[in-house]
Amino acid sequence: MAEIPNGPLVGLRVIDLTRVLSGPFCTMILGDLGADVVKIEPPKGDPVRGQGTMTDGHSGYFAGFNRNKRSVVLDLYSEAGRTVLRRLLADADVLVENFRPGTLDKLGLSAAALKDLNPRLIVASVNGYGSTGPHADRPAFDFIAQAMSGFMGVNGEADGPPMRAAPPISDLVAGIYAAVGILAAVIGRDGTGRGQTVEVAMVNGLLSLMAYIASEYFATDRVPPRTGNDHPLVYPYGLFRCSDGQIAVANSHDQILRRFLDTLDLGWVMSDPRYDSNPKRMAARNELRDLIDSRMAGKPRDHWLEVLNVAGVPCGVVQDLGQVAADPQIAAQQMVIETPWQDGPSLRVLGFPIKLGGTPCAIRHPVPRLGGNTAEVLAAAGFSAEEIAGLAASGSIATD
Repeated sequence: MAEIPNGPLVGLRVIDLTRVLSGPFCTMILGDLGADVVKIEPPKGDPVRGQGTMTDGHSGYFAGFNRNKRSVVLDLYSEAGRTVLRRLLADADVLVENFRPGTLDKLGLSAAALKDLNPRLIVASVNGYGSTGPHADRPAFDFIAQAMSGFMGVNGEADGPPMRAAPPISDLVAGIYAAVGILAAVIGRDGTGRGQTVEVAMVNGLLSLMAYIASEYFATDRVPPRTGNDHPLVYPYGLFRCSDGQIAVANSHDQILRRFLDTLDLGWVMSDPRYDSNPKRMAARNELRDLIDSRMAGKPRDHWLEVLNVAGVPCGVVQDLGQVAADPQIAAQQMVIETPWQDGPSLRVLGFPIKLGGTPCAIRHPVPRLGGNTAEVLAAAGFSAEEIAGLAASGSIATD
């Protein structure tokens, strides 16, 4: 078996108190990059272990976000369990949690206590609204964050209701931002010798993605309307009808638009006084859509994909997930891979979007069974076999 190269974060020790999705996504990214991630779970485990379709009793949902981690079961409601956690934190680099604000304080792990325990520790928190403000104590899930951030309000057809994005985007964005913040804090610590806190809120993360939609609102004070698959600022840009289905075309500026229209023998549109500026084209979207659809409807999608890509016009088909998984481009990028369970089956999961040439992401640890690494992690932290056995007997830890 070929040797797996070390990742760029080799030597970084992460204690992961997160569960469900936003925090586990963050710590999976760190683990994929080579960090040693110890996932602390309650005796019943992360609830996601029991969600989604099971393969031989193993959750694909859990596997998709918890590879490259080791599982330690601690009962943090017991003093002995909290003592074990403090010993693990004493020489860790990073603590990641996604409890409601104030939960760490209740566990005796206030900011002051953690600083006394380990001044170099970076403490990263992912929550719904942030730790200050009138909503700080509210629970939040992705659906609520999509609603409260304005993200849902700009999705959907113009004459339809607000529409959520199907993937749990606020969880995923928060996880990515948390990983970026942690890495920034690690670099900062090299200069100061001290850790710091990192906080990411799901609502803030989604709001930050509003991009030019927010810029338009700030410039005009007009609440942006929903535009469905049309671009909110430029046209033509969206889905257009071919003889055998639709294709997506992204004419992001006039140079690309000219290529698009010339390919369709509609170059005259750019000089027609009805359509010779983007504001005019936005106002005439329905007319232009009918004009473009009538021209493209005479040939199949494959024809238009070929000639438009040759012309330098960004375009593509709308694929379902089955088509994506079978796409040769996705295969070439290794974006569908298999990851083994500790003493279990291998399951298909999504691959590594970050491609590093010298220290690549890799599967270095299987998806852990609940408590599957408790004994080895505690032994490495200096606990004797007798101490581990006593803690297990008391129920403060579980070794499997």
